[in-house]
This record gives sequence, C-alpha cells and structure tokens, in this order.
Amino acid sequence: MHHGQSLSRRFRHDVVAVARKREAALKQIAKDFGISEATLHNWLKRADVEDGVRPGLTEADAAELRELKKRTRLLEQENYILRRAAAYLGAQTLPK
Repeated sequence: MHHGQSLSRRFRHDVVAVARKREAALKQIAKDFGISEATLHNWLKRADVEDGVRPGLTEADAAELRELKKRTRLLEQENYILRRAAAYLGAQTLPK
C-alpha cells in the first residue's frame, strides 16, 4: 500500500471515529476536518459496511471480485485462442 493511501485511510478512520462519538453535529465535524458533509456521510456508510453493520460489498470483497473478473477475462481469452487453434489444426487434416 502506498504511504499516502495509508495516511488517507487512517485520516478517514479517525474522522469516522470522531463522528461516531456524536459529540458534535456532523456538519461541524466535517467543517473541522476540512471535508464536505456529504463526504463524511459516505465515509460513515462505508465504515458501517466494513464493520458489518450495513449490508454491502466490503473493500476486501470488492478487491476479490475485481481479481476474479480479471481472471475470468484472461481465461475467456485463452479459451478463445485455444478454440481458434483447435479449429485451425482440425482443418489441416492430412490425407490418408
């Protein structure tokens, strides 16, 4: 993981932790941290999904899904190439 990503993830985690304490209005918390209120709401929703409080795709599940889709595309390409090769080789039958 890139250092900047780690820092931003930690920042997001800290902001969510403060917001969950409900010691101040979300609007004020967003302003204090220099983010929009909509961004704070999105972060809270994401955190709820990651924590299993809200249904949805976690970051780990999303990453796994991306990898599986990539692998599927690769296998489909390999299958296509093998089918073409088999058809080509099948058409090249030798006379007996």
